[in-house]
Amino acid sequence: MAHKSDLIATDIEQYLRSQEEKSLLRFITCGSVDDGKSTLIGRLLYESKLIFEDQLSALESDSKKMGTQGDKIDFALLVDGLASEREQGITIDVAYRFFSTDKRKFIVADTPGHEQYTRNMATGASNADLAIILIDARKGILTQTRRHSFIVSRLGIDNVVLAINKMDLVDYSQQVFSDIEIAYRSFAHELGGIEHITAIPMSALEGDNIVERSAAMEWYSGPVLMEHLETVGVRDVNQTKPFRMPVQWVNRPDLDFRGYSGFVSSGSLKPGDRIKVLPSAKESTVSRIVTFDGDLDEAVSGQSITLTLDDEIDISRGDVICEAGNPAEVANQFETTLLWMAEEHMFPGRPYFMKIGAATVNATVTRPKYRVDVNTLSHEAATDLKLNEIGVCNISLDRPISFDPYVENRDTGGFILIDKISNATVGVGMIHFALRRSSNVHWQATDVERETRASVKGQKPVVLWFTGLSGSGKSTIANIVDRKLIAAGAHTMLLDGDNVRHGLNKDLGFTDADRVENIRRVAEVAKLMTDAGLITLVSFISPFRAERRMAKDLMGEDEFLTVFVDTPLDVAEERDVKGLYKKARDGQIKNFTGIDSPYEEPENPDIRIDTTSMSAEEAADEILAALRSRRIADL
Repeated sequence: MAHKSDLIATDIEQYLRSQEEKSLLRFITCGSVDDGKSTLIGRLLYESKLIFEDQLSALESDSKKMGTQGDKIDFALLVDGLASEREQGITIDVAYRFFSTDKRKFIVADTPGHEQYTRNMATGASNADLAIILIDARKGILTQTRRHSFIVSRLGIDNVVLAINKMDLVDYSQQVFSDIEIAYRSFAHELGGIEHITAIPMSALEGDNIVERSAAMEWYSGPVLMEHLETVGVRDVNQTKPFRMPVQWVNRPDLDFRGYSGFVSSGSLKPGDRIKVLPSAKESTVSRIVTFDGDLDEAVSGQSITLTLDDEIDISRGDVICEAGNPAEVANQFETTLLWMAEEHMFPGRPYFMKIGAATVNATVTRPKYRVDVNTLSHEAATDLKLNEIGVCNISLDRPISFDPYVENRDTGGFILIDKISNATVGVGMIHFALRRSSNVHWQATDVERETRASVKGQKPVVLWFTGLSGSGKSTIANIVDRKLIAAGAHTMLLDGDNVRHGLNKDLGFTDADRVENIRRVAEVAKLMTDAGLITLVSFISPFRAERRMAKDLMGEDEFLTVFVDTPLDVAEERDVKGLYKKARDGQIKNFTGIDSPYEEPENPDIRIDTTSMSAEEAADEILAALRSRRIADL
């Protein structure tokens, strides 16, 4: 007779095997605030008998304390886990829940409806196969409904359930349902990208058409929600695409083994297949496909593997291993769709980190070609992007990367932008295509190198970047330093903010976006000056840390010194040599640094000049002493 523990083990094994054989559907709920997304998921779990008795007891208790449905169970509390969500009766973060029925496994992402949390909705949608877009039957299609639909379409989710919720509050009217369905299908047609729309009238609170067919809506003959989720076809298109594996780790446990680990984002691969590594374009043959459970005869999309190759070639984290006969593209400039996710605006010319696959590179976003109005889908002129705005922009990188257009491969065509100062994710984007100039414009080799130009001048090239408030004395001190360097036989060039705005930057104003572009241009000019072997003095307010860091990153090692001319605002305003502070206070000058535009002080300047305790001559001498200590020139 079998032992009881053996029977339990057998039952567990059979259960796990049955779970493995089920298909998995990842879906999101989205739409405007208070459309009933969390209630819908809670009702799905409840009606599917997927809530344990202790969970149900806790839910009933919580519903009495903080529910929004009177004496009824508030199903939203099952997924609204944050205290602030329960207090306000809204969803803020993305809540993921796993559940399973006899026919299929599910991972659902409950995403927030508030406009300010659109970035969280985009996060939840990034891996979804299907989207349930809820609409309050009383309100119809709202701006956030359109925004979420736009994001869903651009992220490649082509299966949508149009859940017209709260039908109980419109007396289960077929006319209301039909009007909303027709209007949404018309909008989706203009939008493009959503191939399959299934409209279902329901009441998540009352349970109508969630698991069981509603007796109150006999006029509806389509599937109920759970039926549709269990049977909807989800194509695993990645299986049929060319092989792609971004390298996450070079696996070198000892001297006898070198493997390349990563997640197979698309396609399949077998030992003996030829591969190409991008962006280097080196080729080799697969020797083994190694996993924790042993070697595989074939690797397919969705698996985490380690590849060993027949040849010793240089492969690093961020490279992409591709099918040799059908490789990805390589470029460093692209047209993209960008969803901005930060409170601070996107400024053209500001440097960011781009993370695509396992690669992280320096990226600069150009002025948007246009911004998309999610209500009308019209293209609007824009100089920047604000929180939750969507636009089409060009992006340039500091080096080529491997990619596929997003419509062909979501993993190798999607990216995020990261702020270099805060390390926060500020944008999510999809690559359309590489710009032609990315492959047509090349560096021209020259015989005279930058080291030679510096050598004949007998000095080390360096940028002295003077930053500080207007009236701090930057230009005065920089001018004295320049004069003394020339007297000592050095070769210099002084770039002053006011002077440059008379020529190179005369087309720029003083908005934050224009200030970013102002510094970007000057930094590029300063780099050319260092290439010529010059000691370059740059005197600009340059109020933002991000742009000063960008300028520093352009230069070679030890070729950039930040000189912070530290003058308190009240002192600078008291001097007011040009009368600019008075005009700013009177409202005659907008976006004036220190008054209605911020100045971000350098955190660790190379040289700090306190103009309240030393004269301009003394400040210049201190800067020259710093140059001597660094042996910049024979001073």
